[in-house]
Amino acid sequence: MNSQPFVANQPRSRITRYYDEFISKLVEHRTIEKMSLVERPRALKVEGGRVRAMDLSGERQAAQIRSWMKSRGSKARRGLRDIDPRTAVKMVIHKRLVEVLDLKKLSQNLDSDEKEAELRKQAHKAVVRLLDEEGSAIVDRVAREQLVKEVLDEALGLGPLEDLLADDKITEIMVNRRDQVYVERGGKLEAVPCQFTDDAQLLGVIERIVQPIGRRIDEKSPMVDARLPDGSRVNAVIPPLAIDGPSITIRKFSRDPLQVEDLIRFGSMNTIMADFLRACVEARLNILISGGTGSGKTTLLNVLSSFIPVDERVVTVEDSAELQLHQPHVVRLESRPANIEGEGAVTIRDLVRNSLRMRPDRIVVGECRGSEALDMLQAMNTGHDGSLTTIHANSARDSIRRLETLVMFAGLELPSRAIREQIGSAINIIVQQGRLSDGSRKITGIAEVTGMEGQVITLQDIFIFKQEGIDQNHRVKGRFMATGFVPKFIPRLEAMGIPIPRGIFLDPSRSPRTMGRR
Repeated sequence: MNSQPFVANQPRSRITRYYDEFISKLVEHRTIEKMSLVERPRALKVEGGRVRAMDLSGERQAAQIRSWMKSRGSKARRGLRDIDPRTAVKMVIHKRLVEVLDLKKLSQNLDSDEKEAELRKQAHKAVVRLLDEEGSAIVDRVAREQLVKEVLDEALGLGPLEDLLADDKITEIMVNRRDQVYVERGGKLEAVPCQFTDDAQLLGVIERIVQPIGRRIDEKSPMVDARLPDGSRVNAVIPPLAIDGPSITIRKFSRDPLQVEDLIRFGSMNTIMADFLRACVEARLNILISGGTGSGKTTLLNVLSSFIPVDERVVTVEDSAELQLHQPHVVRLESRPANIEGEGAVTIRDLVRNSLRMRPDRIVVGECRGSEALDMLQAMNTGHDGSLTTIHANSARDSIRRLETLVMFAGLELPSRAIREQIGSAINIIVQQGRLSDGSRKITGIAEVTGMEGQVITLQDIFIFKQEGIDQNHRVKGRFMATGFVPKFIPRLEAMGIPIPRGIFLDPSRSPRTMGRR
């Protein structure tokens, strides 16, 4: 039998001519090249109870994955063969998307109004085209759409966090490491099946959060406080401080700021307490909101700030801007960390001092946590009535002690009695916010600072939340009640034309109902 190919043995035959024409067509239409992109069936084997792919759609795709991982500096212990086929395809598509579409340049060339929609539109087209080339074995329509979404989320958004941020029932997102994510939903913590491909992807998400607001995170500055465009608070920590890999904590805020009616509906306060606090804000009393971590201090500060009349000038001072005031005359100030040379830091204290030169009617400080407490007290004592701020403390009495400690940070070596006199004359109301055992957040007490007795600042409870047990669904049972104490500042409110029925303070058993509004 002749072993020579017919094209060599019979170069002038009809079949050889047809064969030459066929090959010419394949070359002309690049059919052979396209066929090399088709994902081949994989042979699978089981090792250690885990299915592993023997072939990741050919050497070409495997080489691209290795290149992609190398470019990300991935330190994952998993070998290339441990990556599941779907993730492998997603890696390749993400790498090629960066090559075929200059997202950064495109972003710069678009106006802010059309930027997001146009970016996503063009990126979506590119990802679909790349998926046809690189992931032709993924034929299920739902699976393809989900893969396209995941690639777009990583390229344009915050990757796996996008779905969690879109869930309105989630109030906090905690990424302990790339493959361990918890959320707070309904006041309870729960693990979610969400993970990042590797530490590099998680670091990329952190960079995407901090860069737009001028913050930085690196080995010299491995911690950062930042915010998302919707005002959600972000804290990130990276190695070497975070031993198991980068960590992110996101405190989400409602897309539509909560109103006082929402807090009443949630059971955080009753109508009488809401109207009482409204009267205190309108009467320009200085209010300190105290509470533990995650107790709802910032949300309550937002609500109380909404009671400020629209004709007043408000200056807000924060570490990372979270407050969402809707008055027309608001100036928002945000602190700034030092640059890479260790210079240019602007502290909360610097901003509080500067705010006094800005002719404010009200100063709202997001949180007192350092020496700015002294400047805040001095502002309250020098004509800037109606100021509001928050502090971390577990009770009204603890908040006074903590405020005294923070003032000492100013380094002026003031005697304790002088500090307490400043506090006693500056603060009018302390609102204690608490997070109960069932995850609910409530105002557990409203107290008046009544002055000094000897060396002690005196407080008097006006309203309290009396817990009466737990129901069969493990929800806290209780009621808001007055203590019978009539605040000393009531004549001041009445002189300003803000009437308050005194009966609401004298009848603890009275059921909540609306006070007379102005």
